[in-house]
Amino acid sequence: MDNRVRIVGGTWRSRLIRFPGQFDIRPTPDRVRETLFNWLGQDLRKKNCLDLFAGSGALGFEAASRGAEKVTMVESNREVAASIGQNAKMLGCDRLDLHVADALKFLSYDSGTYDVIFLDPPFGKNLFPQLWTLVPARLARDGLVYVESGDALDIPESFSWVKQGKAGKVNYGLLSCR
Repeated sequence: MDNRVRIVGGTWRSRLIRFPGQFDIRPTPDRVRETLFNWLGQDLRKKNCLDLFAGSGALGFEAASRGAEKVTMVESNREVAASIGQNAKMLGCDRLDLHVADALKFLSYDSGTYDVIFLDPPFGKNLFPQLWTLVPARLARDGLVYVESGDALDIPESFSWVKQGKAGKVNYGLLSCR
């Protein structure tokens, strides 16, 4: 059985993307994505984005829909990554760089820098302590990091909140790196 999520803005507004239903994928809720992209601005042209725990691909496709120059998506599950590739083909998205890899390992060997990094790791895995040390090296000057968690986040001093919110059980926010 396939699950679906709707792109909320940009060129592909209202288009549906599909992802396998048998995996524990938790797409960022529509209302949260809408808020996030209001914070970021609707026009992401000339922005290089990283969707580190891609899952459904909703955050990365939202960025591409709003004109991001390049969107790098990282997904460790081959079947889930294949669905991201199928969605990219269906949308005609040619600005996607898809990696089937462990997110933490990807950060350790990737040499790219990103204007926006989306961090929505699986809830309950406690990956943020490792992410806080790896992400700054990948963040472009004046770049922003979107975070999403089931728990309130305690961020290190090297980051500061730009905006934050809560929707149901989802804590989310936008960070800058000092």
